[in-house]
Amino acid sequence: MTVATAGEFGLISRVTARLGAASPFVLLGPGDDAAVVAAPDARVVASTDALVEGRHFRRDWSSARDVGHRAAAANLADIAAMGARPTALLVALCAPANLQISWAEELADGLAAEAAKTGATVVGGDTSSSPTLTIAVTALGDLEGRAPVVRSGARPGDVVAVAGRIGHAAAGYSILSRGFRAPKLLVDAHRRPEVPYHLGAVAARMGATSMIDVSDGLLADLGHIAAASGVGIDLRRDAFTLPEPMLAAATALGVDPYDWILAGGDDHALAATFPPDTELSADWLVVGSVVAPSSVTEGDGVAVDGRRYAGGAPGWDHFR
Repeated sequence: MTVATAGEFGLISRVTARLGAASPFVLLGPGDDAAVVAAPDARVVASTDALVEGRHFRRDWSSARDVGHRAAAANLADIAAMGARPTALLVALCAPANLQISWAEELADGLAAEAAKTGATVVGGDTSSSPTLTIAVTALGDLEGRAPVVRSGARPGDVVAVAGRIGHAAAGYSILSRGFRAPKLLVDAHRRPEVPYHLGAVAARMGATSMIDVSDGLLADLGHIAAASGVGIDLRRDAFTLPEPMLAAATALGVDPYDWILAGGDDHALAATFPPDTELSADWLVVGSVVAPSSVTEGDGVAVDGRRYAGGAPGWDHFR
């Protein structure tokens, strides 16, 4: 059965039936003109992102459930990077009329499963016909009484730390692009991010001065912090431990694995800056320091071992 056969409202009925139980934040879920979501903090953190077939995912590389996980993770990570707790997702699906209804159902399964990791649920959305399969997601979150952790708070002397996998998704993309399907660890990382959502709120409570999720590349995303804070950032290449599958894949493909680590995105790790006396748990890997802007004279405010990154573009840019 295709989505055209099911019709718009048949599609909506099938999808909403798979979204699971509502979280305590959801006062009114799917089925009305709009959802009603509690905002105990009296402030709502909001973020939106779109995944376009051929640009962000390929159906011959990823299952519908994989795409659901990725679409939810891209937005939930933004909420976590503000130091907030995710509460709800809104999803718009634009699909060709010949899309199998089972694909949309499995997409909903992935969205619901990823949201459940954070205690959030899908509360509504929209559907439309489109020649290009597109999934647009909006995430909402609650600050639980804390100040948001923004990009503009980093100060010289702070340490830079990363939580979560880094470089894995980019390596997986390179492997799939060359027509291979292994190592599985890296290919699966491209298909489904593993995001340490809870550490966003933990970082906020620990006094993080700035934070961002690594979606476009560590150098590019830390460049946003450097620009917003008016500082420089110096990373240490030797701070990163390369797992054996990544080393093996890099050797087989003839690439520098540090390009995946430093400029690869889509892992949605959390990168944050902390005051130098902060006692960080083992969840965080210290990878560099915040320096005076005059200490970084080239690039976008981020250096590697005191020098400009020489590996090419520092991350992903949709319009380049």
